[in-house]
Amino acid sequence: MGTLTVRENLEFSANLRLSRREFSVEDKKLKVNAVIRELSLQDCADTKVTDYCMCVFSLFSKHIGTDFIRGVSGGEMKRCSIGMELITSPSLIFLDEPTTGLDANTANSLMRLLHTISRKGKTVIFSIHQPRYSIFQQFDHMTLMNKGEIIFAGAADKALGYFEKAGYKCDAFNNPADFFLDIINGEIPPTLDTPTPGLQTNALVSCEDKNQLAFYYRQSEFYSQVEENLRQITCSSVSKQHGFRDKAVYATPFFYQLLIVSLRTVKNILRNPQTSYAQLILNIFFGVLVGLIYYQIPNSLPEAIQNRVGAFFFLVINMVFGNLSAVELFINERVLFIHENTSGYYRTSTYFLSKVFADLIPNRIFPVLLFSAVSYFMMGMKNEVEAFFLYAFTLSLVSMAAASLAFLVSASVRTFAVANVLIALPYVFMMVFGGFLVNLNAMLNWLSWLKWISIFRYGLNALTINEMKGQLFYSNTSTITGEAYMDQQGIDYSPWAFWQNEVALISISCFCMVFSYIQLWRVNRWK
Repeated sequence: MGTLTVRENLEFSANLRLSRREFSVEDKKLKVNAVIRELSLQDCADTKVTDYCMCVFSLFSKHIGTDFIRGVSGGEMKRCSIGMELITSPSLIFLDEPTTGLDANTANSLMRLLHTISRKGKTVIFSIHQPRYSIFQQFDHMTLMNKGEIIFAGAADKALGYFEKAGYKCDAFNNPADFFLDIINGEIPPTLDTPTPGLQTNALVSCEDKNQLAFYYRQSEFYSQVEENLRQITCSSVSKQHGFRDKAVYATPFFYQLLIVSLRTVKNILRNPQTSYAQLILNIFFGVLVGLIYYQIPNSLPEAIQNRVGAFFFLVINMVFGNLSAVELFINERVLFIHENTSGYYRTSTYFLSKVFADLIPNRIFPVLLFSAVSYFMMGMKNEVEAFFLYAFTLSLVSMAAASLAFLVSASVRTFAVANVLIALPYVFMMVFGGFLVNLNAMLNWLSWLKWISIFRYGLNALTINEMKGQLFYSNTSTITGEAYMDQQGIDYSPWAFWQNEVALISISCFCMVFSYIQLWRVNRWK
């Protein structure tokens, strides 16, 4: 996590992956300090990994700007990642291209560190591309692949002799690793005209159209030795009846995981508050803007009804489209979640709940309450305490329903581009079937059912009932009640009708939340 320091990231791993029964708080601190010393991270232990400013979103989710500030170096970041795995003292460590993106000196220092770890009773396996000679010298065992097949697997110091027998001669000052890559890519032809030792002439003829390097390897003593080792391991495993564990085993209980992950999420928000600030400022700004546009709406016709209904539509649009930024929730940390979840840090439900509640309260609920307080009194709505709280409650539910739909999209796709398209389409359809732009009674029967899934419809109806019920509007020649207007629009204003809309918004939120969790749970972790 970029906003956490190296020490805090290591402590996060220790808190979740070391059992509370076997390790006390002090034991975990000692373990973290030991890993920091082992990886030579003392100088950057209290430095944030990467401190950056998140992009600020406008109302319609367009980037305003992004600013990145460097934290620890690339090599220190790699060592921090290794340290988070060393917390559990594993017997085997697998790394995918640990030197990628590092300069030659940093890559060499990292490989020296891994070599030192391997001499402490741990097996270190990694993939690597084009290592320098000083790195190659540290290899104990090496596997080379070409076209999806193994062409050598054995002791690294015997590789040159093996390829020399196959007819490939390495120059005196050539890096063996580069030499092997040239062989694999066909850049160096065999230098021997005679049949290679250990490979029969008929074998050479039979493999003309195949991968000759892989064929030659399968005839070698190295291949026979690997086959024998695998046979012994297989027999040993069968005799001990070891089962394959395809599910992660967690070292800590659910509620403790929820506490630790939630604390990290909150800490991440506090150290990177730009998104929360943006939501807060935008809601206050639009609250003032709406208040100025519809300032002190009178009870005289035609302004009384037209302005109120227009204000309600504007309010719901702002609440819905203001949550477009929620699509970033699970996309931003998708890779981090997959890694930590498959490594047994925490359950999917733990991560989901911590992210959702940490986003809803500071980014969706609190800014809406401020928006409600500003806009309600500036517009001169019904002067009743109950009406104000129901107004704020309705806007909060609209915001939560829209955010929940965005969460569902965020958990279902990998990229912002696809997410923005998928979330904008249902928002627009819901707006059309909200009852303001088109009279729902005049719609085709096979289309009218879409009104039952419209956040706009339930929000508009609830706000209209809350404000119009009991109101009396007048002109020079006539008067009209709020109930008469709602009868004309086909809006049910019975005592239960208002709460039907609120329950519908809550139901949409719950439905989207449940399926967001299912989509997150279904993420392909092994791809």
